[in-house]
Amino acid sequence: MKTDPRGIRLAVCTLAVIVQTLALRIAGQPWSCQCGSWSIWSGNVVSSHNSQHLLDPYALTHLLHGVVLAGLLWLLPARCNPSWRFALACLVETAWEVLENSPMIIERYRTATISTDYYGDSVINSIGDVVACMAGFLLAERLRFKCSLLLFAVTELMLLAWIRDCLTLNVLMLVSPIEAIRDWQASGLQ
Repeated sequence: MKTDPRGIRLAVCTLAVIVQTLALRIAGQPWSCQCGSWSIWSGNVVSSHNSQHLLDPYALTHLLHGVVLAGLLWLLPARCNPSWRFALACLVETAWEVLENSPMIIERYRTATISTDYYGDSVINSIGDVVACMAGFLLAERLRFKCSLLLFAVTELMLLAWIRDCLTLNVLMLVSPIEAIRDWQASGLQ
């Protein structure tokens, strides 16, 4: 009897999201926005709704996580089944979501970036970020390298114009903050 790799992929991803959810709740992250209403989308990145509803502009950076993970995991040996690469990407993203919502990273965001009032993601937003990552992974596998690279560049430029932030700047500002970039970001979002 042969096991369906897609079923295993779904089981691994489901279990990873359950563990992520439990870890976030144990850490004290709310289920959803504490404002008393629920929304699928919150587009204002400088409001208390950011990272609290299912999706926000930063979901696009998580979509790009999936694009990057698809590229990196494609480098694994050919015998690595695409379903296992997908499951591995899901494990990496759920682990990142738990780390991203740890006190250490939340404090780093608050001190090194323009997100001075960031208190972490709600559980529903964190799950939305994982879904965005998985969508990016599947999209990149369909588009292949050149089109995925174009998708990455266009998305980054769109985010820069829209919210003055993108995956590249997000990583840069977490690792090695640059005051001039923080000032530029803050001046356009007030």
